[in-house]
Amino acid sequence: MGSSNKWREAKSALGLNKCLSLPKTLHDSSSSSSSSSSPSSPSAGDAARPSGEVFGDPTRPESSSGSGPRFSKCVFSWKLQNTCAVCLSEIKQGEGQAIFTAECSHSFHFQCISLNVKHGNKICPLCRSQWNQLPVGGSGSTPNSRIRISPLTSPRDDSTLPSLHRWPGLQIFDDDDFLPHGEVETQNHHLNVESQALDVKLFPELSALPRSASRGEFAVLIHLKAEGRSGSHTRAPLDLITVLDVSGSMSGIKVELLKRAMAFVIQNLGPADRLSVVAFSSTARRLFPLKLMSETGKQEAIQAVYSLVADGGTNIAEGLKIGAKVITDRRWKNPVSGMMLLSDGQDNYTLAPGRVHMRTDYESLLPTSCRIPIHTFGFGSDHDAELLHTISEISSGTFSFIETDIVIQDAFAQCVGGLLSVVVQELSVEIGSIHPGLRISSVRAGSYRTDMASDGRTGKIDVGDLYAEEERDFLVILDIPKNESESTSLLKVRCDYKDPISKEIIGFEAGEVNIQRPREITREQRMVSIEVDRQRNRFIVADTMSEARVLADQGHLDRAVSLLGDRQKQLSETVSAQAGDSLCQALSAELLALQERMRDRRMYESTGRAYAFSSMSSHSSQRATARGDSTSGSSRVRAYQTTSMANMVRHSQELRLANPNPNLNTNPSLSPTSHVRRRLHQTLSFHSRQQPK
Repeated sequence: MGSSNKWREAKSALGLNKCLSLPKTLHDSSSSSSSSSSPSSPSAGDAARPSGEVFGDPTRPESSSGSGPRFSKCVFSWKLQNTCAVCLSEIKQGEGQAIFTAECSHSFHFQCISLNVKHGNKICPLCRSQWNQLPVGGSGSTPNSRIRISPLTSPRDDSTLPSLHRWPGLQIFDDDDFLPHGEVETQNHHLNVESQALDVKLFPELSALPRSASRGEFAVLIHLKAEGRSGSHTRAPLDLITVLDVSGSMSGIKVELLKRAMAFVIQNLGPADRLSVVAFSSTARRLFPLKLMSETGKQEAIQAVYSLVADGGTNIAEGLKIGAKVITDRRWKNPVSGMMLLSDGQDNYTLAPGRVHMRTDYESLLPTSCRIPIHTFGFGSDHDAELLHTISEISSGTFSFIETDIVIQDAFAQCVGGLLSVVVQELSVEIGSIHPGLRISSVRAGSYRTDMASDGRTGKIDVGDLYAEEERDFLVILDIPKNESESTSLLKVRCDYKDPISKEIIGFEAGEVNIQRPREITREQRMVSIEVDRQRNRFIVADTMSEARVLADQGHLDRAVSLLGDRQKQLSETVSAQAGDSLCQALSAELLALQERMRDRRMYESTGRAYAFSSMSSHSSQRATARGDSTSGSSRVRAYQTTSMANMVRHSQELRLANPNPNLNTNPSLSPTSHVRRRLHQTLSFHSRQQPK
């Protein structure tokens, strides 16, 4: 079949009320009746671009080869059929919308095209004609905009790409979809113990101390667990921003798997959730605005994702900056917000070698008016694990290490499964000593921020959000004085949090911790609490991993392996480990796995460092991360995996097993209507066929 027929098939697959018109070629004009030979088809990169994209490239010379057709600047000519080529919405006369008709006869919404001109475009988006008469005076917003799809070009065209410095208009992203449910104002504090979504338990290290004995480094465990909720109607809607690396190293199977993973994410968002997509390579740009994931929104998001073309360098900072602007510029806010950032390379644009100020430099790029967790994903063996871990740590997110390409979808699924199940927000835990002689020496809270009073009498832990069924454990370290009384009251604990659905601020007294003070303690009273011991082991192992990672980076792999081995042996001798505690078993397995990945320099550089950072991230935040080559089937990962996360991963794996070919990235369950399913299948199949082999 000739290329012309193939492209007419493509136009049928992509037609959303638009008509694709093939340009006439020299071959067509000379032998229109011949079917024995066909003209060369356009490049796959052009074919993969969705409707509404500007195809012509004024920097690219026309073909002079005698073996193929000559293409004009505008490879495709779009017949708009009363559709604005900028926002893709219908142009209607007499409805209060100003319409601009250019000298080339193409029409656009005045507001859309004036913003386009403001950004520096002085040529027609359709036919690439140079305009002498320009639309001026338009506002900088585009309320009628429904979708903009603009894939990144190759490094040789970087001068034509928008950047934050060359194109100031891109700094305003206030065209997010209106939220039909609105925004509810936060209510006053409300004590409501019966309906609280948080369960709190307190465990002293020992149940008793002799009256005549003082004790330092005495641990009290604060155990928190969020309630479980089921059903989409009981969860808070999500604003999700995905920041995706499409540099040259992502080409081939990587970018195809990324598209499939994003399609899975889109499929599992609800109609009240919103999604925005940012892509970065040598520079960055917003590929898709913050839109509600209705049936139409999902289809448009799929088309945007499938327009991705991998090429260029890696500018993580610019992608992060654009993603932060999407968050800060939005006019409306869903109760839950989150960002997912994936990269497979090193940021070779932002920081000089040495990274003395890496944390400060990247912290300055994060949104300040709305602090949201950034969950980072290191893809493959060449990504910058330290940088991605730093970004996640300073934003209260997590860092996942995706070692095997095929599990990228599972890693995304696990993260989204959590974000779609937030039941507690802005949780803070206040602690105060009761006995006048007792002092709080420290609080072991991992990556969570703590504030301690200078007199050691009170403290506070900022916990943030909890997913349904998530648990948090914090150790409060006390200095306990002698006491001739029969008992000593140690601590009182109070919790405050916001319900993400009702927006009520709920506060309650979580209880007090007391210990007995007999003159002599029994053997049973000398038994250390298993709950406290297992959490102490978690902190010790996390610290050991961090120390081993530093030693390995300094070139002392033998010392690092020895340190991990010694810690594994000590762990096996603890009370909780000997009792068969599952967390201790998981910690032991991770220590062993990290030793294997530090056996030689090559292994450490390719997988060991990233594995260490992802393990540290998981244990310090007490949240599941992907590390190694799987997100399930391993006790070391299930230690923090909730039911919602596990169900989403299982769903991902079922789909992946049913459709192992990444180039056939279709899922008929994406839309409940057969019409949308058919259209989505046609669109995805067309894009898959046109990818370079």
